[in-house]
Amino acid sequence: MAWTVTYDLEEFRAAAGGFLRARPARHTTLLTVVSSLVAAGSGRYGDQPPVYGWWTGAGPVEGAFLCTPPYPPLLSELSGEAARELARTLARDGERQITGVNAGRETAETFATAWQALTGAVSGVEQAHRLYRLDGLTPPDPAPPGRPRTATTADRDLLITWCEGFTRETGALRGDVAALVDDKLGHGGITLWELDGRPVACAGITRTVAEMARVALVYTPPELRGRGYAGAATAAVSRAARDAGVKEILLFTDVANPTSNALYQRLGYRPLEDHLVLSFSSASSASSASSASSASSASSAGRRDPEQGHPS
Repeated sequence: MAWTVTYDLEEFRAAAGGFLRARPARHTTLLTVVSSLVAAGSGRYGDQPPVYGWWTGAGPVEGAFLCTPPYPPLLSELSGEAARELARTLARDGERQITGVNAGRETAETFATAWQALTGAVSGVEQAHRLYRLDGLTPPDPAPPGRPRTATTADRDLLITWCEGFTRETGALRGDVAALVDDKLGHGGITLWELDGRPVACAGITRTVAEMARVALVYTPPELRGRGYAGAATAAVSRAARDAGVKEILLFTDVANPTSNALYQRLGYRPLEDHLVLSFSSASSASSASSASSASSASSAGRRDPEQGHPS
């Protein structure tokens, strides 16, 4: 059994596309990142070329990963053997700086343990997420005042400002925020909640891939929070996806944010699995970072849910 690694997106899609599409909910982020790369090109997330890989034995593909710098490698669910061998494969390649890993909890932890043994790096939890799937939509009742509408290019400047605020609060978006907004606007992927003609919240959604789409970038400006606008926007974008025939509607939450987890469950989302984004650093860097993390923890309670460590 071995990993095949390539810089060729079409080769990756031909080899691993069927594997990813067979379980679209479990492979949601891999699928939507690939979709965005197909639409916007290999420079969608940064100047460094993405790298892709798939794990095979005697039969079909059994695992996959991709890495779009500056984001860490994004892994499908892997066997212990595959996760450890991927760590060895990436450790042997001096061209790529591996700063972390993004995967389901068990796979992320197995990869991180192997990476630490190979490199001496120290791993820490950067983000912990829970993947939810929509069961039956239950809109807010009573709903807040206002109405939904699909964002257009006329909203671009406002959305860039909001995404910059989202980035400051979550640290989840490391690339070009304007490119992210343009990508979403290009496929009608942002729903605004408006009050008296003024946008007060937004909820984004990915392109539909394999009859699956994922709600992302739910944001309300700080001065407008606590009024139900984010829940209304999320319900609206979820309903639009359902009405368009999307069979699996997903979203990620911050595990440590009880408010958003409760909100999405009220809307009809049910937990599916937990994911981790782990960061790697040297022992000396980890020691100094731990004190900074403690100092900032008190301010994290009010942050919006990040997009699972990788926008798409």
